[in-house]
Amino acid sequence: MACVWSLGGRLKRDVGILAASAVVFGCVWGFAGCGEKEDGAAGSEEDFYQDQRGEPEDAVNAVEFDRELDGYQPLQEEYNFYFTYKLVHPWWDAVALGIEEAAGQYAQKGIVINYEYLAPVEASAQDQIRRLSDASLRGFDVIGVDVADVELITPVINGLIEDGLKVMTFSSSDADREDGCQRIAYVGNTHNYEDGADLTEALCERLGYRGRILVMVGTEGAPCHEERAMGVQDVIAKYPDMEIAQIVYDGDSVEAAYELARDCLAGQEDIAGIACCNMSNPVGAARAVIEAGREEDIVIVGMDHDQEALRYLRDGVIYALGVQDCYSIGFDTVQVAIKIADGCLPGEAYPEKTQEKTTIIYREGAPALLRVLYGELD
Repeated sequence: MACVWSLGGRLKRDVGILAASAVVFGCVWGFAGCGEKEDGAAGSEEDFYQDQRGEPEDAVNAVEFDRELDGYQPLQEEYNFYFTYKLVHPWWDAVALGIEEAAGQYAQKGIVINYEYLAPVEASAQDQIRRLSDASLRGFDVIGVDVADVELITPVINGLIEDGLKVMTFSSSDADREDGCQRIAYVGNTHNYEDGADLTEALCERLGYRGRILVMVGTEGAPCHEERAMGVQDVIAKYPDMEIAQIVYDGDSVEAAYELARDCLAGQEDIAGIACCNMSNPVGAARAVIEAGREEDIVIVGMDHDQEALRYLRDGVIYALGVQDCYSIGFDTVQVAIKIADGCLPGEAYPEKTQEKTTIIYREGAPALLRVLYGELD
């Protein structure tokens, strides 16, 4: 079994590198938490419990580490896969852990999974087109892509399919049949719009359905970010006393998100909430809110499992996070890729869309998730 994958712009080549690299980006995915309730959240005990939805167990179950291969028997002894995604980022490193776990379990069955898992440092549809073109010449059994831009990448995928290559989409962004894309299958989040809408409903309720909202999107053209933003906008439009103050794109950069949020808060003192549509912008938004001294009057909701974001959730700076099960996305991507390589069609051994879950985590669940994902015991 061999792999090539990227972390922070560096290439790693090793069958066991992912577990060590998890520590590099600050994550101890798979750390055995004790399940006890944590103290130490900011604010009074009364304030703490006013903000709660669900139980700590919901947070622990947001990521399913106890995954086992299904009963499908691969037809080959060795497979070669190429996976490319939007940009080098801890979110996709978490997906890589699931990929490596599945590959390891196949190795125990005597089946070799060789794969490349690479992306640019900054999101670029043109870079993704180049990568797909290069991969198409190298004889991979399956090519997987996390779509950077539906309009630009769909024709490329269709061209590869017409040339007889097997192409799937995975991770956070699909280009599906409704988009005119002929990709074979998708594994990942199939409910980005609903995630954006659910988080915004929580934000609106917290604000008493009044206030002006800053919307932070991420990468322009990225399906997952745009769909969440549409969910945000549609929910805000339902309530007469809610209004979108501004929509900004941060390119999936924490620093850019911080600068945009800082500037928006400085120029618009009546902003009451921030709806964040990717993993980077809740962190940037929270930093800006803290810097402005407005933690008590601005409600932030956003996406995913960034360690800093989870700490802000624990401390009451962020109100809610939608945490995706990246580990299962990676694990199931490998299982589906094998079936595609073997010539199975959607509906035979796998669905056209393998849906992975998102769990909305509130303040009470943050300590448990910090224990499970990062080994934080305090």
